[in-house]
Amino acid sequence: MQKIRKGDKVVVLTGKDKGRTGEVVQVMPKEDRAIVRGVNVVKRHQRQTQSQEAGIISKEAPIHLSNIAIADPKDGKPTRVGFKIEGDKKVRVAKRSGVSIDG
Repeated sequence: MQKIRKGDKVVVLTGKDKGRTGEVVQVMPKEDRAIVRGVNVVKRHQRQTQSQEAGIISKEAPIHLSNIAIADPKDGKPTRVGFKIEGDKKVRVAKRSGVSIDG
């Protein structure tokens, strides 16, 4: 089970977007990277195709998983993730407050 998943609210810990929060759009476990909405935005020069106009577009670049942390459901500050077995399910738990992340 992964600690960071698609749809999670995360906080950026380092880099040019330090302190910003966003939602995880995609996780790439093989590369240990994730794409976060509104974070690590880069400009790309786009060649014209049949379906797309030419120009400079802004898009989110992947960010390394070590540079983001899950936002605590209670106060929104970065927290580490632990696991706990509730009934017959394994759920993610915020280490900071002890609150379950999986609803």
